Amino acid sequence: MKRIQLLTSTLAGTAVLATTVLAGTTTTTATAADGGDRDHGRAASYLLAGDPVDAANPAGSKFEGIGADERRGRFYVSEVTGGEIHRGTVGTAQTREWLAGHGADGRFTARGITVDDKGRVYVAGGPNGISNGGPNGIDPAGTDNTARPDLWVYSRSGELVAALQVPGKPVFLNDVAIGPDGAAYFTNSKDAEIYRVAKGKKGWGVKLFADASATITTAPGFNLGGIVVSADQKALVVAQGNVGKLWRFSLESGKAILVKTGGADLTDADGLVLRGNRLTVVRNFKRQVATLRLSADGRKATLVRQRATSPSRVLTTAKEIRGQILYVDSKFDEQVASGPYEVIADPTR
Repeated sequence: MKRIQLLTSTLAGTAVLATTVLAGTTTTTATAADGGDRDHGRAASYLLAGDPVDAANPAGSKFEGIGADERRGRFYVSEVTGGEIHRGTVGTAQTREWLAGHGADGRFTARGITVDDKGRVYVAGGPNGISNGGPNGIDPAGTDNTARPDLWVYSRSGELVAALQVPGKPVFLNDVAIGPDGAAYFTNSKDAEIYRVAKGKKGWGVKLFADASATITTAPGFNLGGIVVSADQKALVVAQGNVGKLWRFSLESGKAILVKTGGADLTDADGLVLRGNRLTVVRNFKRQVATLRLSADGRKATLVRQRATSPSRVLTTAKEIRGQILYVDSKFDEQVASGPYEVIADPTR
C-alpha cells in the first residue's frame, strides 16, 4: 500500500487547526471482481480493501461509518482498526483506500463520516483522543493521546482542511450530520452532548452545541450515536442505542426532548437514514433494521416494520445515495476479522 505522509499541528486545549497537506491519493484497490448484480448502474455490494492480520493489525480490518456525496456519486467508509478512509463510486464494486491511517494526521481510528454540499468529508474520531491502545488495533503502540485530534475535515481532493480537538474533556465522537446552516453536528457517546463544527472568521472551530445531561440519563455502553436532520430542518434526531431511545434536539435552542415511538424496540440503534418521512434505524448487534414513520418536526415516530438482517453480519451505519441505501458490514462480531469486507445494498443478504 502506498502511504502518504500527512502533516498536522494541534494546539492542545484549543479548537483550531487548519493545514493543507496532502499531495496525492492512495493507490490501494480491492482485487475481487464486480459482484455483477446491478440496478440502474448501482452495484449490490462494494468491496473494501482490508489490512493483513499482523502485529499492527491484530484484529484485521473492521469498519463503521459511511458518508454519501450524492452530487458526485461517491461514498466514503471509515475503518475502525487503523483509521483509514475508503472511497467508492456508485456502480463500481471495487473501492480503494482514499486516506491512509495508522497515525496519518494523528488518526488511529475513525467512526462516523459525512459529506457536505461542497464535497468536504467530515470524520468522527470516536476514542481517538482517549484510547490507550490494545487488541482492537486503534493504537498498538499505546502512545500518548492527549494531543490527538477528535475529528477531521478533508477537501474532496483529500487535502486536510482541519483537525480539531474538543477542548477541556475526553470525548467519543460517534456520528455526524450536516445541518441546514452548513455546519457539522457530532454526537458524543460518552455524554449527552452534540458538538458543532464550522468555519468562522478565525478559521475552523468546534464548540459545544447542546448539553442534554439534565434531560438524558446516560448508561453503560454507547449513548448518543446516529444523527439525522428532521424533515422540517428545525431539529436533529439522535439515537441513544444502549437504551433504544430517539431524542429530538432543537436546532434553535439545543433543547432535547424524547421522541415518542410508541414503545418500539430500538435497542442497539446505530446508524440512522431519513428519506422523506421514513426513518431507517440500523440495530447493529440485534441484527435488525427498523423502519419508522417520523413526523416532519421529529417529535413522533411510528413503527412500520422490523426486518431481520443477515445473521452473518453486524451492520452499523448506512446512507442513501442515488436512491439506494448502503449498509456497512462492520465485522464487529469477529474477534479477528477476515474478508470479504463489504458495503451492501440488501441488509438481509
